[in-house]
Amino acid sequence: MPHLIVEYSQNLAGFPEAQALTELNQAVTSSPEVLDEADLKSRFVLVDSFEVGTSPANRAFVHAQLRLLSGRTPEAKKDLSERIAEVLRRLSPKPAGVMVQLSVEIVDMDRGSYVKERL
Repeated sequence: MPHLIVEYSQNLAGFPEAQALTELNQAVTSSPEVLDEADLKSRFVLVDSFEVGTSPANRAFVHAQLRLLSGRTPEAKKDLSERIAEVLRRLSPKPAGVMVQLSVEIVDMDRGSYVKERL
């Protein structure tokens, strides 16, 4: 905990994943909600097969999901989503003539059922 998963459509060639991971990790771990930076697991997922709406030509997406143990305030969640969105707004490719949709979602994980161990 937490887990950051960023999915993006394959028509966003040149997405600077390594730079984005570094900046996203910095943005998330600088929040007072993350007590140990080593707890953050982040990754990018390139989506090869996708559609956006019913007229998918010239459309793309970037969607980030941050999964956290439950118990955060709405204000804390909003702050985290804005930190993530700021990085992705700056670094997401914006190909000419392509509408890129950006979304960020904060998901509560159930504390009672979550298992984490350092081996």
